[in-house]
Amino acid sequence: MMDLDFTFDAELWLYTGPTQWHFITLPVEVADEIKFFIKSRNGFGSIRVTASIGDTKWKTSIFPYSEVNSFILPIKKDVRIQQNVHLGDTATINIYIPLSL
Repeated sequence: MMDLDFTFDAELWLYTGPTQWHFITLPVEVADEIKFFIKSRNGFGSIRVTASIGDTKWKTSIFPYSEVNSFILPIKKDVRIQQNVHLGDTATINIYIPLSL
């Protein structure tokens, strides 16, 4: 079985609940493909991924985002600083999800 590998552009936005987190929202068509192949999820419906922006790569999780029927990806402060990405900027994101063990 092939692994999932997606590259797309997305805007950085801020969640302003009890804590503030920076996220990007995956395009719905990418989310639909992930949902098709991934049936089992971790806590909160999360899926482990390797993400990258530019030459910065990190391991993280994507989380369901019911408001737009997609997933959101948290963007750590270190990544934002290293890649000079700020709130409202559009960044090119790569998401890799291994399907084989």
